[in-house]
Amino acid sequence: MRCYIGLGSNLDDPAAQLRSALDRIAEIPHTALSGCSAFYTSAPVGPEGQPDYVNAVACVDTDLAPEALLDALQAVENLHGRERTLRWGARTLDLDILLYGDQVLDTERLSVPHPRMAERNFVLEPLAELAPGLCLPDGTPLQELQAQCPPNRLHRL
Repeated sequence: MRCYIGLGSNLDDPAAQLRSALDRIAEIPHTALSGCSAFYTSAPVGPEGQPDYVNAVACVDTDLAPEALLDALQAVENLHGRERTLRWGARTLDLDILLYGDQVLDTERLSVPHPRMAERNFVLEPLAELAPGLCLPDGTPLQELQAQCPPNRLHRL
């Protein structure tokens, strides 16, 4: 299954966190890392006073079920010292399943497509780098989402 993973960090050398996370993602069993966008800086979403984020999107091909992939990604977050104390607060690493093929999922633990991706240019821009002609499972073209997305001090590194 072709999946797209959002990566973000704004603590402890964020670019290094993302590079390390990509190495760990490449080691997930039954999963192949097939690409990664450039890194981007963006203003934080959430509580004020946090540093800017470094974001990217990775493309993986996996045989894992959605929640098994989620478990593997959360294990990578934990290896990077991720603490879940404040919603949308500063973090060493955030890994989100943005798309899992063309599936639509809404479980207690996982919603795919990611429910807020259309509002986040730091997701849409790097995703478009990897898959410019992509359409979401509901048929919405990625380019349409990009055109409607509010700006957020996004800068390619």
